[in-house]
Amino acid sequence: MDSNFLILLLGYALAILAASLLGGYLPAIVKMTHTRIQMVMSFVAGFILGVALYHLLPHGLVMIPGPGAVEKAVGLMMFGIILMVLLLRIFHFHQHEFGDEAGDFLHDHAHDHAHDHAHDHASSESRLIGIGMGLGLHTVTEGIALGTSIRVGEIHGGEAGLAGLGVFLAILLHKPLDAFSIIGLLQAAGHSLRTRIAVNIGFAMLCPVVALLTFWGIGLLGHWEEEVVGYVLVLAAGAFLCISLSDLLPEIHFHSHDRVKLTVCFLMGIALAYGLYFIESEAVHGLETHEMH
Repeated sequence: MDSNFLILLLGYALAILAASLLGGYLPAIVKMTHTRIQMVMSFVAGFILGVALYHLLPHGLVMIPGPGAVEKAVGLMMFGIILMVLLLRIFHFHQHEFGDEAGDFLHDHAHDHAHDHAHDHASSESRLIGIGMGLGLHTVTEGIALGTSIRVGEIHGGEAGLAGLGVFLAILLHKPLDAFSIIGLLQAAGHSLRTRIAVNIGFAMLCPVVALLTFWGIGLLGHWEEEVVGYVLVLAAGAFLCISLSDLLPEIHFHSHDRVKLTVCFLMGIALAYGLYFIESEAVHGLETHEMH
């Protein structure tokens, strides 16, 4: 195991931990406007879409062996999409409204089957638990994608500084939104500061811990390592596609009054993902040319 890649992953993990903690802390000190939240979500949607198609999918295809690599990759991508759709359908996570909107969100869903205050409260708590579980499982997939993407750089002998950069930035930009969501909803539901702090810390630690365990665990696979990494990357590509297209991106269509702003933010996200892909490709090409000489 190359210590440079492990150090890089530790740096990524600490940055994601800090970003998630900050996102969970923001509901207590900042009232984000609806338009700003939608603009951030649109930018992140474009970036995640670009990471799925420019980073995860190409690396996965290269590492899956045999003449049926494309068919295997498409099948696993579809499985990743279906898995994420089911998570979204079951747990209804990624709620990005806060304050009064968050309270209304919990209140409306609780009243679907509520007839008294006790039932209303229990339904709200069940809703929160579902959102928490959904975001937790989603965070696990992000951690697996990050740990695996770092392994790609190590297997290919690339520069540690570029390994997994696109995936890392996608998670770094997206994680504060998730933490903002769950902590904002807890605050709207009236949970204590102690509870919100505990949930924020636990949620912030989940992705880094999973990423480190994935990075370490893949190293134990021996000659299966490269093939498994390829499968995981295309599976993660499907999950990232679903997050972008079915969860974040619809914000552009639901808010016609800001459609131009949101579309520009979306395209900027894609442009950033492609820019990182271009830089990464140039670095790899330069390394290969140097080795040939």
